[in-house]
Amino acid sequence: MQSEKVQFTKEKETLLFTLYGKALHSRSTNPVLHDKWAEDAINHINYDFGKLKVREYESLLIACRAKQFDIFTTQYISAHPEVTVLHLGCGMDSRIFRVNPPPTVQWFDIDYPDVIELRRRLFPDHTEYTMIGSSLSDLGWLEETPTDRPAMIVAEGVMMYLTEDTVKQLINRITNHFPSGQLVFDAWNHLALRGAQRRGIKGTGATFGWAIDDPRDITELEPRLQLVKEFRTNELVAYTRMSWAMRALVHVMDAFPSLRRMNRVLLYQF
Repeated sequence: MQSEKVQFTKEKETLLFTLYGKALHSRSTNPVLHDKWAEDAINHINYDFGKLKVREYESLLIACRAKQFDIFTTQYISAHPEVTVLHLGCGMDSRIFRVNPPPTVQWFDIDYPDVIELRRRLFPDHTEYTMIGSSLSDLGWLEETPTDRPAMIVAEGVMMYLTEDTVKQLINRITNHFPSGQLVFDAWNHLALRGAQRRGIKGTGATFGWAIDDPRDITELEPRLQLVKEFRTNELVAYTRMSWAMRALVHVMDAFPSLRRMNRVLLYQF
């Protein structure tokens, strides 16, 4: 396979940060997330990954989050074998291959056309797997998905880059399109959003737009979404693998709702 030159800008470039983090962690001893597809991808992408300066604890956090989303997806597929999976803003994530769903599952990865084109060149095919090149805000892509199946919608590291209006339109259309399903995403509160807007993402020019403080406030945007669980950091997979210093920091932050909710995973059903 030839080397692939990439020239992503702004928020698209952050997908390389998470891709590199997964690859680094996958190469570590006893990884939480085995991701040979990420390892292979960075070997074939012509990009200076070193400028991203991904540290070991960051790669562990990236891997833990991805593994947790894999678990949610696998659990829903087990309960609903004939499900539609929507992976929103999939980037260069290899979830379809890590989960390896049965042929009864229809899986759709959605991201910008240039991201999807790179995926086509670097990743193999899979049974009942469709990639759609589109902005999430251009909701015409949803018409390519079936309407007669429950849906598992996964949005990892995506929602904070959208505007509130885009989030509202997205969840309104999804809950209208499918008869039932679950939606899982990681979310910031406004304290985290303000901090991220000041700092940006290392090595990129990414901007951010949406945050949610109380997870039940989602009903102001879409009343049909019901909160299943708000997962705190210390409830996520492999939390005990984090350093004692990180766990001590989480323990302190957990006592203050505004700090505890800076970054967490939210699971909804409809």
